[in-house]
Amino acid sequence: MTDAPAPSRLIDASDLPGLADAGARAAQPDRAAGRAHLLQLIQLRWLAAGGQLVTILGVQFMLEVPLPLVEMLTLLGMLVAFNLASAARSRLSLPVRQAELFVGLVVDVAVLTGQLFFSGGITNPFIYLYLLQVAVAAVLLRPRYRWATVALTCLGFVGLTQWHRPLAMPEVASANLPPQYIGGLLLCFLLNAGLLVVFIGRIGRTLRQRDARLADLRQRAAEEEHIVRMGLLASGAAHELGTPLATLSVILGDWARMAPFAAEPELREEIEEMQLQIQRCKHIVSAILQSAGESRAEAPAATTLHAFLDHLADDWRRTRPVTRLDYRRDGVPELAIVSDAALKQMIDNILDNALEAAPDRPVTLIAAAEDEQLVLRVLDEGPGFAPEMLARFGKPYQSTKGRPGSGLGLFLAVNVARTLGGHLVAANRALGGAEVTLTLPLSALARPEWA
Repeated sequence: MTDAPAPSRLIDASDLPGLADAGARAAQPDRAAGRAHLLQLIQLRWLAAGGQLVTILGVQFMLEVPLPLVEMLTLLGMLVAFNLASAARSRLSLPVRQAELFVGLVVDVAVLTGQLFFSGGITNPFIYLYLLQVAVAAVLLRPRYRWATVALTCLGFVGLTQWHRPLAMPEVASANLPPQYIGGLLLCFLLNAGLLVVFIGRIGRTLRQRDARLADLRQRAAEEEHIVRMGLLASGAAHELGTPLATLSVILGDWARMAPFAAEPELREEIEEMQLQIQRCKHIVSAILQSAGESRAEAPAATTLHAFLDHLADDWRRTRPVTRLDYRRDGVPELAIVSDAALKQMIDNILDNALEAAPDRPVTLIAAAEDEQLVLRVLDEGPGFAPEMLARFGKPYQSTKGRPGSGLGLFLAVNVARTLGGHLVAANRALGGAEVTLTLPLSALARPEWA
């Protein structure tokens, strides 16, 4: 008994093996990405340090423009020391957080601002290196850190318009720029920085969505390949089982006509029950051979939704040792549909699992129509699903039965439902027991006009 139902589990999404494993798996890509981003910043910083050194020496000695070498080389040394510390940090096993990457960019912006301060401020053509810092932040950081980087670079830009050491260049008559020109530069910078953050952020989000879709397609392809292998194995086993089932049927028929068995009513009833079960096995083998690994059988049958559901409930009740099946059909349209063995077997698998959960209690099957979809709810009065089973529900070989090969029924049901455009949901009921809900679009079941 529970006070509230356990959270439901949507199966047509990509599932993870377990709650604890899920957290660990989710953290691994983030940790790898953080470390990769830190290494990228370190590499860019080495390029920036080398570029600054070459530029400072080239301007001083080749262009013969005097620069405050002591101050500028001191800033460069501080940048190199910080990058060495970052390289040592990258070798640690600790996760690299976004705040740590942002601090590194703050140092880069501060050093660039200092170098520009000593070399002409906004009159220095390298002022637009600020946009490189914005671009790096837009690629590597989350939105709040991106916009914080934009704010920092704008502050540096505005500050350099007021405070900087002018370059002593004889050919330049005046280092003072008109306010209109400075305002235009600032507006241009703001526009470029904002567009970089917005569009690079959108591109990154699109790439992440594409990677998620590719991962989902790879997962589905692996599951479909698994289904094909099981289909081949099932069809081969069905061929092999045909002969022994026919032999058992003949032997039971002979026993039923023998006087010792015919004279005993109890033995005769048991023989009839055995014959019924063998007929059921032969029917299952025939259905497997018809399906031959397809999600829907090769020879579908035309029927109506009412007849299909009623026959399914009656046949399942008749062929299983069930105490009681409470079957209700509420508001289901009388729709002409295409039925086959795979669709029926999918629902039978769900009912079979409910029966095995509580063999001595009734099983409930409720059929309803909601928003142009067929909704089938199977309820049992068993112990319900354990949290780890809800996390693994619908994955192959995940079962509480403790038998080799268990768990394939729900795995196939999940994939058949997904093929038809539907999904499967599992949850624990508030008053005890479990509930499995199968949702299928009515349009996927409807019989084509030409059929």
